[in-house]
Amino acid sequence: MEKKWWMGKVAYQIWPKSFADGNGDGIGDLEGIIGKLDYLKDLGIDIIWISPVYQSPLVDQGYDISDYYAINPVFGDLETMDRLIAEAKKRQMYVIMDLVVNHCSDEHPWFQEALKDPEGEYGKFFYIEEKKNGKLPCNWRSYFGGSVWEPIPGTNKYYLHSFHKKQPDLNWENPKMRQEIYKMMNWWLERGIAGFRIDAIINIKKKLPYKDYEPDRDDGLAFVGKMLDEAEGIGEFLEEMKHETFEKYDAFTVGEVFNDKPGAVEEFIGENGHFSSKFDFGPELCGKHGCWYKNETVTPEMYKEVIFDSQEKTGEIGFLSNIIENHDEPRGVSRFIPQEDLSEDAKKALACVYFFLRGIPFIFQGQEIGMENCHFPDIDAYDDISTLDDYRVCKEAGYSDEEAMEFAYCFSRDNARTPVQWSDEENAGFSTHKPWIMVNPNYKTINLKSQQQDETSVYHFYKKLISLYKDEAYHDTFTFGKCIPYAREQKNLIAYERKGEGVDLLILANFQKEPQKVTLPAKCEKVLLNNKDELRISEGEITLQGYQAVVIRM
Repeated sequence: MEKKWWMGKVAYQIWPKSFADGNGDGIGDLEGIIGKLDYLKDLGIDIIWISPVYQSPLVDQGYDISDYYAINPVFGDLETMDRLIAEAKKRQMYVIMDLVVNHCSDEHPWFQEALKDPEGEYGKFFYIEEKKNGKLPCNWRSYFGGSVWEPIPGTNKYYLHSFHKKQPDLNWENPKMRQEIYKMMNWWLERGIAGFRIDAIINIKKKLPYKDYEPDRDDGLAFVGKMLDEAEGIGEFLEEMKHETFEKYDAFTVGEVFNDKPGAVEEFIGENGHFSSKFDFGPELCGKHGCWYKNETVTPEMYKEVIFDSQEKTGEIGFLSNIIENHDEPRGVSRFIPQEDLSEDAKKALACVYFFLRGIPFIFQGQEIGMENCHFPDIDAYDDISTLDDYRVCKEAGYSDEEAMEFAYCFSRDNARTPVQWSDEENAGFSTHKPWIMVNPNYKTINLKSQQQDETSVYHFYKKLISLYKDEAYHDTFTFGKCIPYAREQKNLIAYERKGEGVDLLILANFQKEPQKVTLPAKCEKVLLNNKDELRISEGEITLQGYQAVVIRM
């Protein structure tokens, strides 16, 4: 495989609204990010993914874009964005932006023109249909609940939205619309960004003509994802996009691709794939069954199987982007570690396991200090539109408010959107003003400032992870080496080897409170990383204490 500049890099996701407030209005912004670049450089970050900062009414927190060429004044302006890109480059860091092109905002000029003349040029930029025999074109349910079809006032026409009704889907079957998108992408690449994280990209290809699916709830609707399972031909759009944009700039691209089909790995991230990488969403989908109240608690065995399945499917075809959390998920430590076991050792063990898998490690803001889910006082304290819909579904299914709130604590996207806990000062050091959303009350005990002063903290463990990952002796092995599961049948043990040229590394983590012994595949040459003070190794055997994680050179 041809070596690319982004291989072997460490990435960090910033969700700007909650990262750092530079102007004291309670909302994170671009100035706040610029002020933290030295922190990110010191941590060891190479690539910074910035979630949407485009002009937007913020119905879906910026994933509803009303002007792709402008920065939302809440976050700053184009001059500040240019300065952020330049300041990152000075520190040998790369900035990638969110590419949200399945849909736009209903306030975008294209859609406003479509509303004026649904039959005109811009009407064809969207999916606009009429009822036939009093019936909508199909019974698909949007990701945020309700029909994907919304009426256009004053007409007998409806427009399609896979997400919120204020996020009309763009019609990718229209070549003129596609060229407008490519023009915008190249404009940003010319400004100096290094690439894109590509949002909801599978949704751009619809199964046409429209058809109904078997309803999966009492509302008579069927999840829009059922349509995606049958949609064919997305590769033509993605190859065109690559040739018109990414290829010209040697850009790094990472796709949000949830529903893999047979052969999809090579198609999407092989040597000539559509993207540089795609997120491994195996862990994020683990135990999920469509409704909060149907979800299972993730066990160490479930987590182990999904990460190894992903690694085996991908092999050496390409590079996954590995995560334990992002802006659309609850905090990873609260999801993948039993509540009664949540501790600094357990957080470090989870970090060690995911970080050294083959692929590109992504860190979400606050993850490096072990931020946890947040107990919001009531449903009105939540902001996320998806959370409000899921809460409603739980109540309609007969669950009490207390039960529905516990589901929200476990699964709400707002868990990852509380402000980063920089210190134990007021508002967690995020802002001098009351933040736009509540700060997790545990900021007094979980914050960066205190962890920077504690060499045994989660933060310092992440620094050690990154340092080891980039160590010249092991970097090629971590980047290009094989990932081979080890002792997969041993319960609550997550272990794998990373094998490179003349280098054999073993990652071991005991995911339970009780100690357990592990037979080693070869003699231990050197312990490279250990989340505890001691380690017991005897001839051919190692004893791991509860939630102990180690990296060993064999």
